[in-house]
Amino acid sequence: MFDLEESPGNIMDMTEGNSLHKSKHDTGSVGNTDDGQKYDSGGVSYDFSCIYSKDLLPAEDGEEATKHFLQELVNILMAHVSKSIKRSSKVLDFHHPHQLKEGLEGFNLELSDQPENLEQILVDCRDTLKYGVKTGHPRFFNQLSTGLDIIGLAGEWLTSTANTNMFTYEISPVFVLMEEVVLRKMHTIIGWKEEDGDGIFCPGGSMSNLYSVLLARFHLFPAVKTHGMSAIPHLALFTSAHSHYSIKKAAAVLGIGSENVVLIRCDERGKMLPSELNARINEAKIKGLVPFYVNATAGTTVYGAFDPLNEIADISEHHGLWMHVDHSRAHSVTWNPHKMMCVPLQCSAILVKKKGLLQECNQLCAEYLFQPDKHYDVSYDTGDKSIQCGRHVDIFKLWLMWKAKKKSQLAHPLQGSEGFEAQVNHCLENSEYLYYKLKRRTDFQLVFKGKVAPKIKAKMMEEGFAMISYQPLEDKVNFFRCVFSNPATQREDIDFLLDEIVRLGSEL
Repeated sequence: MFDLEESPGNIMDMTEGNSLHKSKHDTGSVGNTDDGQKYDSGGVSYDFSCIYSKDLLPAEDGEEATKHFLQELVNILMAHVSKSIKRSSKVLDFHHPHQLKEGLEGFNLELSDQPENLEQILVDCRDTLKYGVKTGHPRFFNQLSTGLDIIGLAGEWLTSTANTNMFTYEISPVFVLMEEVVLRKMHTIIGWKEEDGDGIFCPGGSMSNLYSVLLARFHLFPAVKTHGMSAIPHLALFTSAHSHYSIKKAAAVLGIGSENVVLIRCDERGKMLPSELNARINEAKIKGLVPFYVNATAGTTVYGAFDPLNEIADISEHHGLWMHVDHSRAHSVTWNPHKMMCVPLQCSAILVKKKGLLQECNQLCAEYLFQPDKHYDVSYDTGDKSIQCGRHVDIFKLWLMWKAKKKSQLAHPLQGSEGFEAQVNHCLENSEYLYYKLKRRTDFQLVFKGKVAPKIKAKMMEEGFAMISYQPLEDKVNFFRCVFSNPATQREDIDFLLDEIVRLGSEL
């Protein structure tokens, strides 16, 4: 097994030839030694220095080499997982870009013209994890996609092993049906009827948001699909000033233009002001623009604010606008299980209330994939609903985690002492704990004046024992943005973070 903190060395028991060689040795000496690495499997040391990828399956007689190579890889991964949850370990071993590019302790990013042996490949795998960030660490507060669910990890491994595509039932029958089952469950949680809704898993929340703008435009102006933007009026869409930047990016990508995204003022808690929304819609109409879409946010990126969804829904219905948000009255919803549900990245779904709209909007009937005369129900060839051709299998890890979570006797499918609800509640409790700790401490202000946060963050990353994000917002200077989504984080980690910030700040 590798020790992730040690530098690589030469593997013992050097031999010649391409076959996998082994020798018995004292298991007490297995692991890193002063003079090299040993790879252990049941008291047998294996030498990978003369083995190359061409010697693995599907090569003839490649099964044994493949088995032991993958076993060593699992050892590396298991060591990383175990170390990631230990508070005594670092969140990261920080190096500047030029240091990593120049090479560290045998770790070289450059690509050679000749193939490397499996000894070097295993060392590279270990060092890639060593110099990366342990996002599963209890003291990683930097981003929302954090934590490491072991069932989700198993699902990701199986997905890569299957290595298939989601565009047709014929090559992905089980995964296509799993996606249908999970999407129906999501529809019921939102409040839609199972049989009415539609949806698809796509690469990230930004892409899900792009789908929502794409569908809204097609729903109101279907001619845009074939005739382009010149066939429709100048459009305007509306979103909170605190909303995710992906809405502006979607407008730019789709040819609507980022300047036609109207940002709506928020109150002091970061919630969109409905009266401001209504006024700006009317202003856009006077300017000759055609309002068509409102994005309301259920949990803004910085404040975690929930826009007043019912009031926004009333305004949207009054003006005939498409509403996108996590809400039963919305036309579409972005749901990111890779955030608070801790599904491994990436896992995001766009859910659509109107069945068939995804297909109408994106279908192009590529004849080499979507033949209508197949011997099965071709409605399960879901690839033409997507703007992609190849689509990664993101559903299995979520489906597997959902099955593994204990459910209570209550009707709500996410409730249960070991379920997703408990994970979210734990994060909310941590957030509340942080808030009350900060209120009682005299060495913090909820927003501190000056340029302290970036300097503290830099020192924190260099030392590597915790990690937190910062940012400015409107007239506020840089402040720390603490994210809770890791089930492994406990109150002691929050206390550690606060003490670290104070310690590092006092040294400035």
